[in-house]
Amino acid sequence: MFRLNDLFLLLVIFSSMLMGIFLPRFGAYFQPYPLYFMMFLLFLSLLSIRLDDIGKTLKEHWLMAAWLTVVKLALLPVLVYLVLKMTCPRFALAGLLLSGVSTGVVAPFIATVVRTNGPLVLLMVVITSLMVPFTLPMLVKLVMGRTFEISVFAMMKMLSLVIFVPILAVEILRKASPHFVKVLARHRYPISLAIFAVINFGVFSKYGGYFRRQPGTLLNATLVAMGLGAVYFLLGMLAVWWAGSRNRIASAITVGNINNVLIIVFSSQFFGPLEATVAAMYMIPFFGLIFAMRACESGN
Repeated sequence: MFRLNDLFLLLVIFSSMLMGIFLPRFGAYFQPYPLYFMMFLLFLSLLSIRLDDIGKTLKEHWLMAAWLTVVKLALLPVLVYLVLKMTCPRFALAGLLLSGVSTGVVAPFIATVVRTNGPLVLLMVVITSLMVPFTLPMLVKLVMGRTFEISVFAMMKMLSLVIFVPILAVEILRKASPHFVKVLARHRYPISLAIFAVINFGVFSKYGGYFRRQPGTLLNATLVAMGLGAVYFLLGMLAVWWAGSRNRIASAITVGNINNVLIIVFSSQFFGPLEATVAAMYMIPFFGLIFAMRACESGN
């Protein structure tokens, strides 16, 4: 069942993307901070998820978590790369990077929006974030014959900061002021919308000039990003076809709601603007998948 909040979320996302592109001076103020805002989004998402729920999920679904990790970090990126290499070779590297990156720290927020298995999604965020500093460079080296000029320790440090600082902050706040946690949880949706807008201001203002100069490339990158989103959703649902609807939707979130902002950061340093553009335009299916998840939710 679709909700008014879903439409409002998409309105905020797409309007902030356009503002970032066409009002780059305003967005420039936020360019250094997307990762920090992502940390705060994860903090807000964790307010309704307890660590003991994650431990229970790991005990009950460790085999599913292991399988999803293999699908997310190994099988899917190779499959996407091979298909794009044969059909749209220009976008093959972008597809490999997006497919092989970790589940996004915003994924638990999506899980709360569609009311699915949040602990499983958070578990996959932690597992894939810990592994991606090793798996993604290895994939690029094996498949593309190229290497990242980046320290694995630096990647691990950054991802650990993004994941574990919000977890620690929530646990401390729960013990220090449980009442404030409840108040913050009641207002986290509008706060999250504001943070999404700020992230988009920073990301899209950085590449606004490139977008305006290359409208054809922008259109093609958007189509590729939307195609990838559809593939991720379908394969995410099929990856655990035997599980209940809540676990299938959680699997789709794990595969489809990826850490594309991380790929934007990496692409701007180690690859070209094309890979960063595809990663940026993945914002559209990232949130658009909510509608597909709602349809699956109402169909069960």
